[in-house]
Amino acid sequence: MAWFILIVAGLFEIGWAVGLKYSEGFTKLVPTIWTGTAIVISMTLLGFALRTLPVGTAYGVWVGIGTVGTVAFGIVWFDEPASVARLFFVLLIIVGIMGLKITTPA
Repeated sequence: MAWFILIVAGLFEIGWAVGLKYSEGFTKLVPTIWTGTAIVISMTLLGFALRTLPVGTAYGVWVGIGTVGTVAFGIVWFDEPASVARLFFVLLIIVGIMGLKITTPA
């Protein structure tokens, strides 16, 4: 269950990172509210996952999910570059997340 909670926390991290872009420096009300709400939910769920999972593993996976998802969102919605090198390094993050999951006993 802790892994599921951690994955959901990572998805909310993507939400608040993208929300920062849409809030335009916290000048737009609705995206700012979404960003703040998503941050609180993401951190709360991370805290719940930390009851069971090691902090280094949970934090690394949480940040990794947020990073990979935000990069993917940026490529699809914001026309950010999807160069071979960029995708390669995103793949390395995914491999790192998988490695942390595989090597964690919880």
